[in-house]
Amino acid sequence: MATSLSRCPWGMQAELEQYHDTEWGVPCFDDRRQFEFLILEAAQAGLSWLTILKKREGYRQCFAEFAPEQVAAFTQADVERLMLTPEIVRNRKKIESTISNARCFLEIAARHGSFCAWFWRFTEGKPIVNHWETAQAVPAHTPLAQSMAKEMKRLGFSFLGPTVLYSHMQATGMVNDHLIGCFRHSQVQVAP
Repeated sequence: MATSLSRCPWGMQAELEQYHDTEWGVPCFDDRRQFEFLILEAAQAGLSWLTILKKREGYRQCFAEFAPEQVAAFTQADVERLMLTPEIVRNRKKIESTISNARCFLEIAARHGSFCAWFWRFTEGKPIVNHWETAQAVPAHTPLAQSMAKEMKRLGFSFLGPTVLYSHMQATGMVNDHLIGCFRHSQVQVAP
């Protein structure tokens, strides 16, 4: 990517530039991709996003290419196997949460036709476009993220509090939090 483009400050880090320029904030209406980001965002809790991005391929391999049907079928033996795998964050509660979240994810998808159909109803099916001028203005979470976290907890999800969910909303384009001076702000406003 060209380095002369104006980006969000975090997207100027060499290791994050491609992710910022091609993925972050792009509206996602694909269940498998949503599940991937739910796994990764929950794994990030208490860690940096760069740490998780570096382990993304490990997560892909360990969690069945992010297929929720397969992850939902994981057993305690799978948990023990994953606890020995350095390619992911070896946190037992996060691993067990990923498996139980896969089951919740599938229940919602079965009830609503797809997880995305249910998830995007929180924003009436379209991205919320913010117009932040500085990185300091971007919130860590919002009342909407708090409401979503409460609902998801009620449905059995774990490791998806308001801050993690807001990060998920940003990553999957439910909210466009690219700064207005960032070249991606206008590019991701149109949902595919």
